[in-house]
Amino acid sequence: MRAIIVGAGFSGATCARCLAENGFSVTVLEKNNTVGGNAFDEYKNGAYVHKYGPHIFHTQKQRVFEFLSRFTEWFPYEHRVLANLNGTFIPVPFNLESLRKTFPPEKADKLENALKRGYGENKKVPILELKKDPDKDVREFADFVFDNVFRFYTEKQWGRKPEELDPTVMQRVPVYISYEDRYFTDAYQYQPKRGFTAIFEKMLDHENIAVELGCDALKRLSVTEDGVFFDGKKTDDVVIYTGQADELLHYRFGKLSYRSLRFEFRTVKNPFQPAAVVNYTVSEDYTRISEFNKFTCEKAEGELSEIVYEYPLEYETDRGMIAYYPVANEENVALYKKYANFVAKHKNFYLTGRLGSYKYINMDVAVDNALTLADTICKEAEK
Repeated sequence: MRAIIVGAGFSGATCARCLAENGFSVTVLEKNNTVGGNAFDEYKNGAYVHKYGPHIFHTQKQRVFEFLSRFTEWFPYEHRVLANLNGTFIPVPFNLESLRKTFPPEKADKLENALKRGYGENKKVPILELKKDPDKDVREFADFVFDNVFRFYTEKQWGRKPEELDPTVMQRVPVYISYEDRYFTDAYQYQPKRGFTAIFEKMLDHENIAVELGCDALKRLSVTEDGVFFDGKKTDDVVIYTGQADELLHYRFGKLSYRSLRFEFRTVKNPFQPAAVVNYTVSEDYTRISEFNKFTCEKAEGELSEIVYEYPLEYETDRGMIAYYPVANEENVALYKKYANFVAKHKNFYLTGRLGSYKYINMDVAVDNALTLADTICKEAEK
């Protein structure tokens, strides 16, 4: 049994390892000269610097944590984010501490009581739900949060007004009716002791896995009405593709929309800012600044710190850009279904990953989906 996997990120590497352990001979094709996809990192000045933006591991899924734990040791890390709101740093997601930093005490007391009465304590409420609350004060509060935390940041990040996006995008960062200041509340929250790249190196280190780096898979792989072709020959091998479906099929139904990023890395005096990540929700062209020394090592040491500014921009083909985020709206989802339906006719071909499935998913979901896909493929092979 053989499998061809395009992409050595979380989705591709997870599938590769699982299939290899079940007797498949696996070839992984990766266009970069390094494994790890967008989670690639390298050590500099006491920190693992993430070349493609910060990655934080968190999950509720025990099997994902146990699977990845085979390839790394961890240290506990609970991520906290601040927003720079006109010079005042407030916790994000917006919580009751944020409320007290932005409203006078009497007003804050009134709003906190109204929120607890309407939704209960320790709840996470989508901002769009709060904007529809029957209580006028709660609606005004929601409008304030929406305008100062969500609107401008969302428009920078996505290049579109919030109302033009699928509601699931806005639900990713709710309002906390509590003093919980962690960005994530998952049961498992860790960072890998030796960085993310080391995870992929160990995961792909198996006698049944061959990795080809610097490989443009689109020059070797094609999918037509007649089948799946590799190196010019029709193949019945399992093929897993984690890239852009529209690019693979030469945009036969039209181009899907993606957002890209430009990163500006700097070495600065340590410490640089009060949190690992500071979001700029009402100012600046960049969305956030991340300080790697605060969250990618067990203890920030030394005089220097590594930071990165993130500038979102619209993805354009043939410009050397990386597609980071699928733009999930009704039009794009409908277009993606045409691509998914086209390749689904071939039972040996699978799309997965953030790009392959055209879904804005976190790394733990990507791993979980890949584990499920590998299980499905192995069961099919046994028939």
